Amino acid sequence: MSEAQERAWSELSPRFVIEVQRDAASTSILPGTQIDPAAVWGREAPLVVEIGSGQGHAIVHAATTTPDTDFLAIEVFRAGLARTMLDADKAGATNLRLVEANAPEVLQHLLPPASADEVWVFFPDPWHKKKHTKRRLVAPEFPPIAAAALKPGGLLRLATDWEDYALQMREVMDAADAFERAFEGEWAPRFDGRVLTAFERKGQRVGRDIRDLTYRRVGA
Repeated sequence: MSEAQERAWSELSPRFVIEVQRDAASTSILPGTQIDPAAVWGREAPLVVEIGSGQGHAIVHAATTTPDTDFLAIEVFRAGLARTMLDADKAGATNLRLVEANAPEVLQHLLPPASADEVWVFFPDPWHKKKHTKRRLVAPEFPPIAAAALKPGGLLRLATDWEDYALQMREVMDAADAFERAFEGEWAPRFDGRVLTAFERKGQRVGRDIRDLTYRRVGA
């Protein structure tokens, strides 16, 4: 991390970062160590969770423009979390918390069941080399994990600029019993709540189509 990021981590993490108990890995979550969202955020409010928040552009914008909603950013790269805290502090966002951990374990072990109103997965690592595609987050194992964290009727929002990953996401989610499409046609319209980032602009400049998908949690 840069000197500014190191300073941000030291000074701001007590306010923004949720301290968690680890399992074997440094970014793991110990099973049985759930948080109480009302206690963490100090209120009862809708909860939006972003997986792979990167440098935090999307979630900081969302938190500052939607103060009546609570937000949780999940990221494994500390430099990105530090940048997120710097921007959140500058913007005065009090409804944002961060966790440095593997996303599936956060959904499985840290969040109570059916506690999230929305889960966002924007531009996850596409692992575009054929030998690496098995590492992709949105695979058949993912929908049950996301479904357990979402409230009935909650939304899973996805976006990617890699066409073959978009097709995989749609195939995986269409086959998931716990979800139904919340859009008509081939793809969902662009989510208005997703701020246009430099990353997305870069994808557009090189001619990649941005694909959005939105699914609703069904059942109890």
